[in-house]
Order: sequence, then C-alpha cells, then structure tokens
Amino acid sequence: MDASVDYLKHAKDAIKTEQHALDLLIEQLDERFVTACHLIENCQGRVVVTGMGKSGLIGRKIAATFASTGTPSFFMHPGEAGHGDLGMLVKGDVLIGISNSGESDEIRTLLPVVKKLGIPLISISRDKRGILPRSADVALTLGASEEACPLGLAPTSSTTATLALGDALAVALVHSKHFTSEDFALSHPAGALGRKLLTQVKDLMHVNNLPTIDEHSTLNEALFSMTGGRLGMTVITNANNQVVGVFTDGDLRRSLARQLGLDTPISQVMSTNPKSVNPDMRASDALTLMNEQKINQLLIINDDKTLAGILTLHELLHAGVN
Repeated sequence: MDASVDYLKHAKDAIKTEQHALDLLIEQLDERFVTACHLIENCQGRVVVTGMGKSGLIGRKIAATFASTGTPSFFMHPGEAGHGDLGMLVKGDVLIGISNSGESDEIRTLLPVVKKLGIPLISISRDKRGILPRSADVALTLGASEEACPLGLAPTSSTTATLALGDALAVALVHSKHFTSEDFALSHPAGALGRKLLTQVKDLMHVNNLPTIDEHSTLNEALFSMTGGRLGMTVITNANNQVVGVFTDGDLRRSLARQLGLDTPISQVMSTNPKSVNPDMRASDALTLMNEQKINQLLIINDDKTLAGILTLHELLHAGVN
C-alpha cells in the first residue's frame, strides 16, 4: 500500500470529472432527444438495446429500466446478433445502438441488415463522426468528456453519461405515458412495492371452516366455535347468512368479568358493529386499518353483507405486507 496516495482526493476528483460529463450531457440535449422519445413512444414492437463491452453493460441496464417502466425492451448482444440473434429484431422494433466511439466493429456489421429491415436506429455516442451515428435515424451525443480514469482509457465518465441519458429517455417516457405506481407494480410482483400495490385482502384471508354461529346461539356455543376456529373470534350471522355481529376474546373477557352464564344469548354480548372491509381492498390498506383500530382480525364482507372471509394480522405480516 502506497501511504502517499490521497484516496479521498482521487475519489472526489473522479466524481467531479463524471459530474462535469453530466453537465456536458445536459448541453447536448436538443430536439434530437425529443425525436428519439417520439420514436420510442410510437414503437409498435420492442425497444432493443445493443452495445459491446462496457457499453453493453450499460445497455443492459437501460433496457431493464425501459422494461420496468412500461416500455417493452431487451438487450441484444451485437456479437451474438451477427451469428443469428439478429433474428430477435422484427418489424415495429426500435434499435438503440451504444458505442462511445461510434465505431464498434460488432455494431457496424449489423447496420446494413438493420437498414434493410427498416428498423429505426437511435445511436448513443460521444459525437456524430462515427459510422454508427452517421447511420442512425437519430444520433444522440454525450459530448467529448474526459474519462475519470487517470489513464484516460477505462470507460468511466462516458458510461456514467450513457446511463444518465438512458435514464432520461425512460423517465421522459414515464411522464408521456402517464405511467403509475400501479403499472410499475405489475412488473415487480416479487418486490415490496408489488406486494403493497397488488396483494388484495382476498389473496390472504381465511375462507375455509370459518367460525360462525347464528344469532340465536348462546355464549356456550360461541365458546365452542371460537376454540374450534383458532382465530380468536366467531362471527354471528342471521337467517340470510348476513353478518350481524362478532364475538372476540375481548368480548369473552368482558362477559366473564360480568359473571354471565353460558346460556346467555350471544346477541346480548356480541359486538354489533365489527370492523369489516371488501375482499378487493389492498392488503396494505387493511393492515393500516388494523393498526389504527388496534385489532388483530378483520371481517371480509361481500356486498350482500355475507361473510367472505377473515383476515388476521399474522397472515398480513407473514405475507410481507407493510
């Protein structure tokens, strides 16, 4: 380890250099960017991103960002494309080619076929001088920024600017498509946001062997129903199977404190206005309600007032709803 190396200084200098590259990128944005947005927005197929080396790594991220924000997209390796994968391209697609120099041999090989297929081409490169931007329908440029690498060789500032430009395209399209958090959740069902926005009460509620008794039952029958259901409660229904009340462990404690007999009509000790929600409610909203009301169970009621299920706090937490 070289004790004379000022790591913090070099780190800050690198970040400042990349920051300058982003400032330079902002200056490059003009009507070409708008045209590129329109091309992608009106695309009837997929946005296919290609690039070699570090440009390819950035291209994968750009394609992933497009795909997760409502623009169908995937990455195509230019080397593999020259050996058959070019068949991934179909009429209606838009191709984004990334090469800082604009002279990638692998992409150059693809250009005649792309033109023959009539695939619109958007290029991302340092300037307009390379074969790639000259062949593109829209040539987006990054500007001739200095690489943060002290040798001026490792792609650093240029890849940062490329990634930022890809993000800018995706974000602009999020606005134009009026893409919502609900739309985002559809492509992220395994993530926390997906669980929050997609999971409904009906996905988690208990529906089998629900503890219920009719409104003419006694406290004794309520106890048997509660202990058999293992949910800490029983639901009271009328002759039409509509919910008229609930009897919980809290109601039981109050009944015992009053020293009521087991033959006491359940109608005298049940709670007549239990908290309930619709099966289509978001599970996250149900959790909020349960926390606000300080309850551990929630009745799920259909529009006709019949019991659809019972949701417990345990099920919500077990499913990772928050």
